[in-house]
Amino acid sequence: MDQYDDDVDYMHQEDDWDRDLLLDPAWEKQQRKTFTAWCNSHLRKAGTQIENIEEDFRDGLKLMLLLEVISGERLAKPERGKMRVHKISNVNKALDFIASKGVKLVSIGAEEIVDGNAKMTLGMIWTIILRFAIQDISVEETSAKEGLLLWCQRKTAPYKNVNIQNFHISWKDGLGFCALIHRHRPELIDYGKLRKDDPMTNLNTAFDVAEKYLDIPKMLDAEDIISTLRPDEKAVMTYVSCYYHAFSGKQKAETAANRICKVLAVNQENEQLMEDYEKLASDLLEWIRRTIPWLENRMPENTMQAMQQKLEDFRDYRRLHKPPKVQEKCQLEINFNTLQTKLRLSNRPAFMPSEGKMVSDINNAWGNLEGAEKGYEEWLLNEIRRLERLDHLAEKFRQKAAIHEAWTEGKEEMLQKRDYETASLSEIKALLKKHEAFESDLAAHQDRVEQIAAIAQELNELDYYDSPSVNARCQRICDQWDALGALTQKRSEALQRTEKLLETIDQLYLEFAKRAAPFNNWMEGAMEDLQDTFIVHTIEEIQGLSTAHEQFKATLPEADKERQAILGIHNEIAKIVQTYHVNMAGTNPYTTINPQEINAKWDKVRQLVPQRDQALIEEHARQQNNERLRRQFANQANVIGPWIQTKMEEIGRISIEMHGTLEDQLTHLRQYEKSIVNYKPKIDQLEGDHQLIQEALIFDNKHTNYTMEHIRVGWEQLLTTIARTINEIENQILTRDAKGISQEQLNEFRASFNHFDRKRTGMMDAEDFKTCLISMGYNLGENEFSRIMSIVDPNRMGVVTFQAFIDFMSRETADTDTADQVMASFKVLAGDKNYILADELRRELPPDQAEYCIARMAPYTGPDGVPGALDYMSFSTALYGESDL
Repeated sequence: MDQYDDDVDYMHQEDDWDRDLLLDPAWEKQQRKTFTAWCNSHLRKAGTQIENIEEDFRDGLKLMLLLEVISGERLAKPERGKMRVHKISNVNKALDFIASKGVKLVSIGAEEIVDGNAKMTLGMIWTIILRFAIQDISVEETSAKEGLLLWCQRKTAPYKNVNIQNFHISWKDGLGFCALIHRHRPELIDYGKLRKDDPMTNLNTAFDVAEKYLDIPKMLDAEDIISTLRPDEKAVMTYVSCYYHAFSGKQKAETAANRICKVLAVNQENEQLMEDYEKLASDLLEWIRRTIPWLENRMPENTMQAMQQKLEDFRDYRRLHKPPKVQEKCQLEINFNTLQTKLRLSNRPAFMPSEGKMVSDINNAWGNLEGAEKGYEEWLLNEIRRLERLDHLAEKFRQKAAIHEAWTEGKEEMLQKRDYETASLSEIKALLKKHEAFESDLAAHQDRVEQIAAIAQELNELDYYDSPSVNARCQRICDQWDALGALTQKRSEALQRTEKLLETIDQLYLEFAKRAAPFNNWMEGAMEDLQDTFIVHTIEEIQGLSTAHEQFKATLPEADKERQAILGIHNEIAKIVQTYHVNMAGTNPYTTINPQEINAKWDKVRQLVPQRDQALIEEHARQQNNERLRRQFANQANVIGPWIQTKMEEIGRISIEMHGTLEDQLTHLRQYEKSIVNYKPKIDQLEGDHQLIQEALIFDNKHTNYTMEHIRVGWEQLLTTIARTINEIENQILTRDAKGISQEQLNEFRASFNHFDRKRTGMMDAEDFKTCLISMGYNLGENEFSRIMSIVDPNRMGVVTFQAFIDFMSRETADTDTADQVMASFKVLAGDKNYILADELRRELPPDQAEYCIARMAPYTGPDGVPGALDYMSFSTALYGESDL
């Protein structure tokens, strides 16, 4: 009653016709044109119209007809006479009818209308417009003029340069009219091309489009509005009310159609999600099937270069091929969970993937892939270590074999000579001493032969690819060594038989030979050591080598003194030969070593020492760099590893605790996700450091317990966990919005769930879930509990997630709301009938969705034998399937 009184007061205010303003010719012209067009828009329904507003209403006949059309009621029978009294009677009947609608007409009498008073006629028409076109408008608890203004503001709010504050100057630029049309019929106007500084084009565009497509007559002139400082408010309000009535009438039918479209769109989206899941699962499983055999291939390579290429291929797999598949696997689980949630919200059966394509099947296949990947990486690194060791041993074997073969060259021929048969006594003595020196040299080379055999044996044990040639060369050396031993023994025995015949011996030559031989062996050993390749893995090892080398260099002065002493013996021999003119033929009969050879080898040793220094310095620098890489990797890994663990724990707490609304939790999680994604450059940096470590062939790191594999697995689990947790919160929001669950109910559900989640895993096992239901008042038998478990755990995993729990708790009230929506949609489309025709669906729905619905209606039979018709039950079943609806 109060609302109606307010409307009447509003009418009283508007009835105070501003006579001074009506004197403005521009305003009077706008009102005359607008009111005439408004009246004709209704009179044409009765097959007539007016040309002059003050003349055509004078006899009251068209005025009464106008009121009957706009009110839908019958007025008293009009007088058909031509006299003034008949006209006044008709006008009074019209004014009485207006007054019966609660409108007080101030200063407007029948005589003034009959006399053609334009001012009073316009005032009367404005009163009619207010009562029948504007007063009943209601928007958000406001009505009439304020309601119409609020409606305009709501509809034009999204449009730039549009600010509706009144019904006069706010409409002068024409953008307000265009915005109303575009908001409801965007295909009619290209709003983006309109300019605020071109009001003439804007106004004419709106008026023409409204007249052509919306059946709203052109009630205003663009020129009049632009040329008037303040357009007439009543004319603009009358014209805008036509927009309101034109668009509000279609809104109800659109709402019903949108409801049907929403259901059909959900069904189509669910089917597309099923197809996408099947395809993505098939592609992922096929990729895993093709990748595992490659990772299980353990065919070794013979060269380090080939194995390095295999390691590079494995890095490319880790860096380029696997990460997209990790994302696909995560997306697959998200799509599966989202699909199941949407199916539950639509009261559809749970989606069961094809055999072998369940999420558990994919997880099992993924586990097999990661197992093969770990084994392949370990095999690669072990093979690289083996080949490195083999290359080192093979090079060492070749060097020692070459030195030995060079030493043994000509030794068999020398031992087989029979020169002692024709030699003098002194020559025999010399030959005997020379042979003793050779035996000493031979014994010194025994260690080298044993080292060569040991290296060959180790190469065989490590399965060196060129073992046959190594074995053949080693066998030749051993056979030759045995032959040298036999020949040496034979010659020694021969010389000893003739030793009694030899008395003279040159002690100096003998002393030279005895001292020169070990010194020569020492120099050869020094050269061999100085040229020997080495392999180290730590700073300590290279420091040990450097220390040994420094100790060796410390012996060089003493060695030089020995060299000078040996050369002194030779000089003394030369002096004696020269003094006593001994015919020695220029050679030492006891040794083949000469001063030139000693000096040459000594120079070689002195030349190799700085080279060895440089090699050790370079290796020391390399080991320092390796140590730096170890520390660099460890410093980052020791930060990233605990950071990942902390984030995993924080995400777990967010998903269990009840702080804020679901939107707050979702925002919090997305912030976490953003911070985690922003952390990716540090993971990439660590990957780069790890690659540098592998390229440097560093296989251990005492500075950290974290490996790159630990970090990768933790990072992938973190990404998967945050994505899965966000998906669960989004599904909870979908469930809450679809089921109408309040935040308090969600908090209660979460409290109950957390209380019975005894293991704090974010999931209840079957026994905890049963206890929870009993505590909430459910009387459960085994069959009933089994039925409930089949709903909340369709995959039979033996656990109940929080999403499944709230779905079950909310579905008790959801079925009634869905049924009410279906009934409301059915009534809107059916009208007064108790069935819907297929043509009606085609008219109200978009073509693809209408045909989608009709195709599913085909199995059902319409009532009363009407072909292509559906009653409510068939309509409901076609949309939602066999359910409780």
